[in-house]
Amino acid sequence: MIEIETSVENLSGIGSAHADKLQKLGIRTVRDLLFHFPARYDDLSQITPISELEPGQTATVIGKITGFEMRRSWKKRMDIIEASIEDSTGTIGAIWFNQKYLIDSFSRNPNVRLSGKIKHDPKKGLVISNPVQESASTDPTHTGRIVPIYPETRGITSRWLRWQIGRIFKMGFEIKDPLPEEILKKYRLPSLKKALYDMHYPSNDDSHLVAQKRFAFFDMLLIQLKTLQLKKHWKGESAQKIGYKKEEVEKFLKSLPFRLTRDQKKAFEEIRKDLERAHPMNRLLNGDVGSGKTIVSALATLQSSGNGFQSAIMAPTEVLAYQHFENFSKLFSGFDFNIGLLTNSYRQIVQNSKFKIQNSSSKSKNLTRSQILKAIKEGNVDIIIGTHALIQKDIRFKNLALIIIDEQHRFGVMQRAYLQQKSSEINDGMKNKLPHLLTMSATPIPRTISMTLLGSLDVSLITQMPEDRKPIITRTVLPKKQPAVYEFVRQEIKRGRQAFVILPLVEESDKLAEVKAATTEHKRLSEEVFPELKLSLLHGRMKPSEKEKIMMDFKGKKTDILVSTSVIEVGIDIPNATVMIIEEAYRFGLSQLHQFRGRVGRGSEQSYCFLFSKQSTKRLGVLDKYSDGFKIAQEDLKLRGPGDFFGFRQSGLADSTMQNITNIKMIKFANEEARDLLKKDPELKKHPALSKEIDRMSENIHLE
Repeated sequence: MIEIETSVENLSGIGSAHADKLQKLGIRTVRDLLFHFPARYDDLSQITPISELEPGQTATVIGKITGFEMRRSWKKRMDIIEASIEDSTGTIGAIWFNQKYLIDSFSRNPNVRLSGKIKHDPKKGLVISNPVQESASTDPTHTGRIVPIYPETRGITSRWLRWQIGRIFKMGFEIKDPLPEEILKKYRLPSLKKALYDMHYPSNDDSHLVAQKRFAFFDMLLIQLKTLQLKKHWKGESAQKIGYKKEEVEKFLKSLPFRLTRDQKKAFEEIRKDLERAHPMNRLLNGDVGSGKTIVSALATLQSSGNGFQSAIMAPTEVLAYQHFENFSKLFSGFDFNIGLLTNSYRQIVQNSKFKIQNSSSKSKNLTRSQILKAIKEGNVDIIIGTHALIQKDIRFKNLALIIIDEQHRFGVMQRAYLQQKSSEINDGMKNKLPHLLTMSATPIPRTISMTLLGSLDVSLITQMPEDRKPIITRTVLPKKQPAVYEFVRQEIKRGRQAFVILPLVEESDKLAEVKAATTEHKRLSEEVFPELKLSLLHGRMKPSEKEKIMMDFKGKKTDILVSTSVIEVGIDIPNATVMIIEEAYRFGLSQLHQFRGRVGRGSEQSYCFLFSKQSTKRLGVLDKYSDGFKIAQEDLKLRGPGDFFGFRQSGLADSTMQNITNIKMIKFANEEARDLLKKDPELKKHPALSKEIDRMSENIHLE
């Protein structure tokens, strides 16, 4: 019997060298090894008589090796073993490459079980090419059954993993099932130990599918329990009530050159009511690119600042933080608010008549860090905009009541939690209150993912686009048509417009040698394609001051074309840009391509997006067909699979869970059971194993 928390390094046959390699797969203990589930299965369970084999099929045979020889191919520098295998119905040849160790194995035990691809050799007839082999006298492990294929890493193969996991089952282990017995019976789910066995040793397709269902349901239940606990925690905390300032809101809306859409009005109404409550808001504002989330967030800060409280806005990049600073400064130019910018590179305040900051001009770019920190601490800055710099230890607020996090998926959960919890401690005038939290995302999130992973959040959706926005005409362009697109770009620039060219990488890479690097492409476009135009280059490795100058020059129409990497995915607002070319478009996900595309079409002119690709694909065709980001996200989910969607492959959830993340019925059942469990046992004191699993899951996945 083996303890499941035993380190794999202490297992015989593994040692420190293999343990280091296993860590790359997240495997540190026996438990981790048992929960390292197959990525897929090969059904090699059907034994076929040799006489019935046909070219092209993958088959399993049992027979006796009647002869073998090894020769050396000097041209290809490899050892080749050829053998004859015989059963009661006939004989077939087999060939292996660079597996010299098989000679001793065949000499000791010629009775084998083989699985592999059947090929026809003009001289030798039917041959099994490089088959998987094992002794016919042992229980099927690598052949003759439904064979699991595991996620691998260098030095760790599926064959090796099958052997190690098989040893654990033979030694035996005890593992407590955290899923209550009544739930197992209600949904006819196997016990934990049986489900583990069926994942690694399925007797048929149904057995591993039922096991997968059990683990997926359990993960869904844990997520629902955690999100319900988080929601209850939020309801139990206190926050500053922030009253509605109707006159100021009406003044603000009248100053805008456009009217709010129905969705914008609805979203602000939901936020406004949240801010008026005595417990902290925890809301996600989810809207498509260009749908007008910034105005809604500005209205939220207006409600906070209008009542004399501070607001903090955190953006993922300095470029986006600076752009927010400029936008908010313009939006509130008629109000008595001081707007501050704090990043690692910028310390700036736009002042008005309400406060005068000592030793600073009305718009100073030369404030010291101590000056701006003093202004924030004394309450002389109403709206503070920044990056990760806002969560430095030396920042103190006077009365921070609202936190807004832009592009929330780009910040870790701990960063978001730290900012908010820390704010309750460093709010000199509001020590026992949590700030209200509004997170924003321009990545449209399908309903099922929102229900599963964002269950602790209230969600406001903006699906409408502003009235003056025209749909962006999008086309997939094959190589022979690309010169025509360059000419189209040239004509648009002659009309006074500007263009983006997006590249996947910054510099040439040996690993992706065929991908055009931004630096190389910028040089080619400047010298060969558009020698008469002004081109600039932007990428993530530049210094913030360089990025700012490049963006300001582009915004000021000093350059015609901006060649950029994915650094422009979020937040860049250039209304005069009407054309975008995305090189190697097939290398990006649909949702990311849609984010890129949203950098054009922000003015009143018709805009265009050209997806350069080596071939037309169904996936890229979705961008040609749809302009609705939520529809595109749903199609992306279907085409790529939940595991790859939004990078959730790295979420810590099992593939079986990710495959069921769109299963509305399963989510509904898990939610019902979670509510029932917490109703009967709010602290889960009667279910300690379940509580432990929630903690384990919380360490690995990002829940709001």
